Amino acid sequence: MSASLNSCPVLSALLIDISGTLLVGTAPTTGAARALARLRAARVPFRFCSNTSKESTQEICRRLAEASIHVLPGEVWTSVGALKGVLKDAGVRRPYTLLSPSARAECLGIDPGTTNDHSQDNSIDPYDAVVVGLAPSVLDYEHLNTAFRILVGEHENEKRRGDPSSLSSASVTTQRPPLIALHKARYIQASDHALSLGPGPFVAALEEASGTRARIVGKPTKLFFETVVKSFGDDTLSLALTEMVKGTVTSDGGGKDGSEAGRRGRIAVIGDDVSADLGEGAVELGLWRVLGESSIHSLFISPFTSPFTPSIPSTCACAC
Repeated sequence: MSASLNSCPVLSALLIDISGTLLVGTAPTTGAARALARLRAARVPFRFCSNTSKESTQEICRRLAEASIHVLPGEVWTSVGALKGVLKDAGVRRPYTLLSPSARAECLGIDPGTTNDHSQDNSIDPYDAVVVGLAPSVLDYEHLNTAFRILVGEHENEKRRGDPSSLSSASVTTQRPPLIALHKARYIQASDHALSLGPGPFVAALEEASGTRARIVGKPTKLFFETVVKSFGDDTLSLALTEMVKGTVTSDGGGKDGSEAGRRGRIAVIGDDVSADLGEGAVELGLWRVLGESSIHSLFISPFTSPFTPSIPSTCACAC
């Protein structure tokens, strides 16, 4: 529904999507840089949250700078960056990655100049995970079929480990490698402003064929949003998040019991995709969700108050 001034709560921080909200391809959306400058002037904390998996976090920061969008250290949070921690925590040592070279280098912690395609990998060690992002050059039948075979224990490296006659029983009794996806967006907006396939359909195909459910590491998972919110390093924001989960913060930003936590305001997430940017975790955590029409310029931030109350015209829709 369309949001009015009276229906929006006092907000204490923003989580802002990049692709389709700040940038479309390499071009900034109208008024994006100006809106961010006003946020900084008002000392409103915010983080950039991106599911972009075609490139590394460093390349995303470079694109933002080229679009005259100034980024400070620690402000950009990506699914590629989150993946590195997920692989480490899961003990994954040798993932089969359907990623761009720069994204693969970041998640594996290697020099971008040394990363290569799996076709150049001569190791006979089996892969212990399959990782899928948006990498058009490798989302073809050959690579997807290799990923499928790894997931079901039929990859040639797995067969080299033992007696071929025992493969059938081994594939059943041995724990299967996990399928990890940076996100499951069905489509994205390309630089020509037309829709293009996202990684979601390819992840879904692997899930269906292998009988495996993918673990999602980026938006809109609860863990991703929680991790970003904690980066603010402010007790007020942490308490506000806790109070939202408990349901003690009302839509006008005040607590049902008039508590200080309610008056501190809510955290908003802004994006252009109601599912990939504003779904699941954003709903679970009670974030104030703002759906923009490929821009944030229509989100007017008062430079005189913090926490602040946004006025959102009909070009944006809100759901609490």
